[in-house]
Amino acid sequence: MMNKSDLVVETHKVLGEELSKATVERVLNAVLETIRNAISKHESVQLVGFGTFGVSERMSRIGVNPRTKEKIRIPGKMVVKFKPGTDLSRAV
Repeated sequence: MMNKSDLVVETHKVLGEELSKATVERVLNAVLETIRNAISKHESVQLVGFGTFGVSERMSRIGVNPRTKEKIRIPGKMVVKFKPGTDLSRAV
């Protein structure tokens, strides 16, 4: 599993000495914040060849409490969706 720190290190390796690790981290943080802001406004973000981030509404539904077997109402909510692009799908 790769975490954010690993991503910064690997991106720095790809760029070589063009940017410092600190600059790479600031750029990554800015990109993630931009995506987060767009999604919070219910806008989709499409990165051609990688995929599309978007928001979808999950409808309310009836569920069952596993302890009591009682039926409960699970409220609807907005959820983040990611649809991989063709290039990313092929790479996997």
